[in-house]
Amino acid sequence: MSLKDDLEAEVAETFETKWTTRDGQVVPSPADVKLGNDAVKLKGTVLYADLSESTAMVKSKKDWFAAEVYKTFLHCSAKIIKHFGGTITAYDGDRIMAVYLGKSKNTSAVKTALKIHSARQHIIQPALKKQYPNSTFELKHTCGVDTSNLFVARTGVRGDNDLVWVGRSANWAAKLSDLPNTHATWISAAVYDVMHESVKLDGNKDNMWEKRSWTPQNGATIYRSDHWWKL
Repeated sequence: MSLKDDLEAEVAETFETKWTTRDGQVVPSPADVKLGNDAVKLKGTVLYADLSESTAMVKSKKDWFAAEVYKTFLHCSAKIIKHFGGTITAYDGDRIMAVYLGKSKNTSAVKTALKIHSARQHIIQPALKKQYPNSTFELKHTCGVDTSNLFVARTGVRGDNDLVWVGRSANWAAKLSDLPNTHATWISAAVYDVMHESVKLDGNKDNMWEKRSWTPQNGATIYRSDHWWKL
């Protein structure tokens, strides 16, 4: 069978085969989902933590310096994600994706974002400045958080495959993390409306979040904050 014939057969089979789905209680691994039209359904909150302006950094800085920035940011983000019960589902270049489940999934994801902001400001940046006192480089990032139903399928080929996360929260969290890094955390109204008061109000009981209208998403209500939580 030629490559063209093989591709045509696989594509036709995917479109013709009925899906088998089941409700999930935990974040699946690729081994938990079949390569065919098999999927797990979840109610999940997705967080993306994205290192800002990495393209410019790679162009203007030494490769080893950029690698150190990548490694420290992703390491701190991953540790904080796991501490708050998130499951890391992907490392995508300069960003990390995580999924949270359960009753407190929105609060946990937002706590993660606020702690990542703290780690960037109070751990990574000071350590960078200590090691390279003449450097003017300032690390910046953005976290995006949304919640929705998710449809988790397995994609790729045998021996080389991974999960694909289909649902608004996976898409919106990634897009929210692309918004201006003047505010380190951007969340959807669906997250804001149900998260605990402890991540809405600061120590003076003032709201930490600013309401905005997201024009590219038909004016959807979103919230932004530049607050951080002490580690």
